[in-house]
Amino acid sequence: MKKDDLKTEFQKAVSFISNYTDPLAPDLLLKLYAYYKIANQNFDNPGSKTPLINAFKANALIQARNLQPEEAMEKYIILVKKEFGINSF
Repeated sequence: MKKDDLKTEFQKAVSFISNYTDPLAPDLLLKLYAYYKIANQNFDNPGSKTPLINAFKANALIQARNLQPEEAMEKYIILVKKEFGINSF
């Protein structure tokens, strides 16, 4: 997939998740969080007021730390499509 196409599809997947109103499983949210942060090269520490949530977020980032931004975008897209049965955005 071309880089521009990847970014466009990633943005559509992010928009889909941002507008999704039903509750999502915590493990899904953590994976999406890690992929999103890496895709956007945002290396700030998790900013929750709850230390336990920060620990879970940090752990998710550690598990995905070897991904390149493009890989993280691809994984985010694939995960959203798989979990929601979407063929294309």
